[in-house]
Amino acid sequence: MSFKDQSPNQLKSISLDGRWDFRHESDGAWRKANVPLPWQAEFADLRHVSGRATYKLHFQVPAEWSGLEVYLQFGAVSYFCEMSVNGRVLGSHEGGYLPFKIVLPSDGLKADNVLEVAVLLPDGDNSSASEFPFAEIPHGKQSWYGPIGGIWQSVSLKARDKRHIEHCAIKAELNSGRVHLNVELSDEALNVNIAVQLRAPDGTVAAFRDRVVTQQHMGIELDILQPMPWSPVEPNLYAVELALHAGGSIVDTTMATFGFRSIETRGGQILLNGKPFYMRAALDQDYYTQGICTPPSIEFLEDQFRKAKALGLNLLRCHIKVPDPRYYEVADRLGMLVWTEIPNVATFTANSARRMRETMQGILRRDGNHPSIIIWTLINEDWGTRLVEDAGHRQWLAETYDWLKLLDPSRLVVDNSACHDNFHVKTDINDYHYYRSVPERRDEWDKLTEEFASGASWTFSQHGDAQRKGDEPLVVSEFGVWGLPDPKQILNSDGSEPWWMETGATWGDGVAYPHGVQTRFANLQLGKVFGSFDQFIERVQWYQFANLKYEIESMRAQSSIMGYVITELTDVHWEANGLLDMNRNPRVFHEKFAEINSDIVIVPKVHRYSGWAGAKYEFDLALATGGAIIPESCTLHVTLPDGKEQVLKPPAANAVIVLDLGTIHTTLPNVPESKMCMIELRLMQGSSILARNSFEIAVYATRKAVGLPSLSTNNDKIASFAKGLGYKIAEQGKADIHVTHALGPTDITALQQGGRYLVLADGSVKTHKNLRTDAAKREQPFMPIFDEVPGNLGGPESQLPNIILHERHGTIWRGDWIASFSWIKRAGIFAAIPGGPMLDLSFDRVAPFHVMTGFRSWEFGGTVHAGLVVGWVHKPAATIAERRVGKGGLVASTFRLLRDAPGDDPVAAALFDALIRTANGLQTQA
Repeated sequence: MSFKDQSPNQLKSISLDGRWDFRHESDGAWRKANVPLPWQAEFADLRHVSGRATYKLHFQVPAEWSGLEVYLQFGAVSYFCEMSVNGRVLGSHEGGYLPFKIVLPSDGLKADNVLEVAVLLPDGDNSSASEFPFAEIPHGKQSWYGPIGGIWQSVSLKARDKRHIEHCAIKAELNSGRVHLNVELSDEALNVNIAVQLRAPDGTVAAFRDRVVTQQHMGIELDILQPMPWSPVEPNLYAVELALHAGGSIVDTTMATFGFRSIETRGGQILLNGKPFYMRAALDQDYYTQGICTPPSIEFLEDQFRKAKALGLNLLRCHIKVPDPRYYEVADRLGMLVWTEIPNVATFTANSARRMRETMQGILRRDGNHPSIIIWTLINEDWGTRLVEDAGHRQWLAETYDWLKLLDPSRLVVDNSACHDNFHVKTDINDYHYYRSVPERRDEWDKLTEEFASGASWTFSQHGDAQRKGDEPLVVSEFGVWGLPDPKQILNSDGSEPWWMETGATWGDGVAYPHGVQTRFANLQLGKVFGSFDQFIERVQWYQFANLKYEIESMRAQSSIMGYVITELTDVHWEANGLLDMNRNPRVFHEKFAEINSDIVIVPKVHRYSGWAGAKYEFDLALATGGAIIPESCTLHVTLPDGKEQVLKPPAANAVIVLDLGTIHTTLPNVPESKMCMIELRLMQGSSILARNSFEIAVYATRKAVGLPSLSTNNDKIASFAKGLGYKIAEQGKADIHVTHALGPTDITALQQGGRYLVLADGSVKTHKNLRTDAAKREQPFMPIFDEVPGNLGGPESQLPNIILHERHGTIWRGDWIASFSWIKRAGIFAAIPGGPMLDLSFDRVAPFHVMTGFRSWEFGGTVHAGLVVGWVHKPAATIAERRVGKGGLVASTFRLLRDAPGDDPVAAALFDALIRTANGLQTQA
């Protein structure tokens, strides 16, 4: 029987997508709704509403379908639904992510039929849905970004012969070329013939088999000579075509694509098709501006995947959800690996454990043939489980790992994708999440990365039940920092804000709320810092790039780390840490990003990102190969700030190694004014560029320690630092400026009488909010609040500073995930500080660990010289500011200037000089 033969009995399909009647219980009114689409994506009044709803549609069954099995095919409905036709209940389905079908009885159909789908999306009120508590159902990020309810994938009316193919699972062995088919057939298909045809990627027939169906589940094997592997570089897809034929006609056909792809771990490495693989991945929430979880089109997905590949990504970690099936179809075709996760629950019970396993089984049935999927995750960050406290949860996790490995040995399994305070029990990959921002927390990032790379014990259970082999590949599976999208690129077509800009207010102490971002920027007069709002957005995006660049380079410098997952591919509603925005528009660094996110990366290991003009300067260099090799006869060209070039000849290198190239020595140029200087790096093979990178250093002009004002201080460390910079130390009252870490009552009096102060509020002195209760303690508060100051310090005319010092650690100002955007206004005295206005890596040793509040918005346009905002321009705080106090005045700074010996760090020296000059220039009254 030829596959080209046609039969009227083959599968027929009519799409039911389109406009349906819709009614939600909240108002009971009928209206029109689009299918497929969550109701939250379509109706503003239901944007954040769960509950019950009903969909209704009239449909007709074609007369020529008589005698066939007619059924409804649903892609996915969230969460529980019950289907009725002409008032007769035909079935129900639980689970919000997977397909199901309902067979229509022939005796219940009419010329015009009415389909009703009653949908329940549970919320936190268990009394309204006691069978399906929200905490116990797989729901993923609905607890973050809002509920997803209704018919969100396509619906079709289909007809087929009762003799049909239900399912075909494919296992392709790359080494042998053998293809195993597990074919599931209907009962009525017994004793008919089944023909199997395999087509190669070029469309030619590669293998054929014809058999008689003898049982409902059949195993069929075929062999391919010299199979072409599937990989991100060469996504070779084979196709299997199955046909049932009887009586000279084909009664049913089906087709599926697959690839010859192997994935395994060995000796601390990940092996793709038997070769070392370095994971360059991004987290993908798989959310969309208009459809929330329903992609707008397959063309949209293709564009997204192409942009991801242009960024140098080779894998997407589809985060705790089951995507639309088109997602995997595009990944297979375009060559993008996928790491898929079970949607999490919030509370671990027997029912939630059962639901998670059932969901995983459904994922395997729907998506198991896709070569792009190489990893499964059971739990993310201990969400829903309590691994630290509950041994039963740890046992379940290990047992479920074993269960899934037995079910699908062709992929890797992660038990719990771990972060701080939780861990692995039994896993194929030792992955871990951590977030730190640079320059503020550079030391912490480096320490964490070094510990993780050395096989830290804290990644596995310390309760005696860890089943650690010791050679699990290391992957930093979440890291990153926020940028912000360009608001002009995310507006609706009519110029209005998208609805999600009104969300996020309950996250991150309110800093995740986007609405009003430009108003807040204007109120804080930040245009005087950045020039314009557009320039601010551009700077913020380059700040995001600088963080990702440094952190990727530091991971690539560790030979034991086998990959990373950037958080994340796209912004999601209020969460603005994407490489693309919510509409898939690229960031400003899009074209440059692949330089540091590729197989071969030139890794500069920079100890200091600043130096004095004319001074000796050095940095180390390495080459990280990823999944590529470095051929012989390559040259590495280092272009230094003075324009001179050094050429290195690295040896040939295999894949997934780090090749140390030693130290580059140079002398920084004698610049008359401080400036940022570039060092450029190129790996060449002949005239071809195999890799390139660059980094900036701040070169400070030689200090001239002449005409410096005199200082007084009661702190030995401050005195030593100032003397080392050439300042004269005098008695208090006889010096131009008094420098201190904190203010006490005598300092307030001196200020009121005309004194000039520099307060280095760097956290060196413990602060107290209440002078009355803490008066007996030696440590004095940095800035007393007026109503807490004892009466003998004066009344309202005293003009006390009212500045409050806050430690950033433990607060939203820390900025490790929702970023703190720190800046110094490059104006006046501070114009001589190179770079900016945002802090770059040259500030890593002085970046503040404290901030000051108590400043009005108008002060940010004038007397606040440095500060920060968090997230969508919230929580403004100062890091350098001045205040009048009585007849005198002060300058306060939280920069950590005394960490190094005087003059050792030019940034600290330059800032100290600028602060002293600012304090000396304060307008005071005699």
